[in-house]
Amino acid sequence: MPMIHVIAIITTKPGQRDAVLKLFNANVPAVLAEEGCLAYEATVDTENAGPFQTAFGQDTFVVIEKWSSMAALGAHARSDHMKAYAASTKELTVDRVIHVLSPA
Repeated sequence: MPMIHVIAIITTKPGQRDAVLKLFNANVPAVLAEEGCLAYEATVDTENAGPFQTAFGQDTFVVIEKWSSMAALGAHARSDHMKAYAASTKELTVDRVIHVLSPA
């Protein structure tokens, strides 16, 4: 089975991105310790990237993930630490868009 890529676009309430990123980063070690997690990182717009960049903005960050299988991704989604993270950020976020992708 091919590797699974996930792009998760998280939009926070105005001015709450840093607070959500702090909670996200506190959860990263638990996610990286999960079986099948190959990469898990929050990213933000690069400053001065030039006119070709389409910025997400100050209230958005993008999570780049790689998983060894859909089973590993599913276990991640059901994990207690992800449930706790979701509960802790629920009142700070306004949108979450998740793209699950396979190599072409």
